[in-house]
Amino acid sequence: MRLQPKRVKYRKSQRGSLKGKASQGRKLNFGEYGLVAQEAGWITARQIESSRVAIIRAIGREARLWIRIFPDKAVTKKPLETRMGKGKGEPDFWVAPVKPGRILFELGGVEGGRVEKAFRLASHKLPLKTRIISSDEDIL
Repeated sequence: MRLQPKRVKYRKSQRGSLKGKASQGRKLNFGEYGLVAQEAGWITARQIESSRVAIIRAIGREARLWIRIFPDKAVTKKPLETRMGKGKGEPDFWVAPVKPGRILFELGGVEGGRVEKAFRLASHKLPLKTRIISSDEDIL
């Protein structure tokens, strides 16, 4: 499963800002449990995929998993041993910009103990601090 956009309006994007808290993606819409980002940062497509695999391995196929972020920002990189100048580098990989309070993953159809284990394994794959929430508690 390769997470990247099929088409983009512009091949190269600017770095952007990650100030403030998330304005969207703060409520559980699908499952009973969610993994919420506590810090701002970029999550790469590979990190999202490895987290997804860790969750699926921990809980099995009977539960339902929703991925609430998508890597739609291209990060460029210049080739090694290239002199400065001569324009911006080529797109290298894709990231999802994440602000604090953003729900990354949601799980439904499984009890709390297994959810905690699965989300803990997934959080080790991510570059941000995260916490687990359930549908009966408030977010941040």
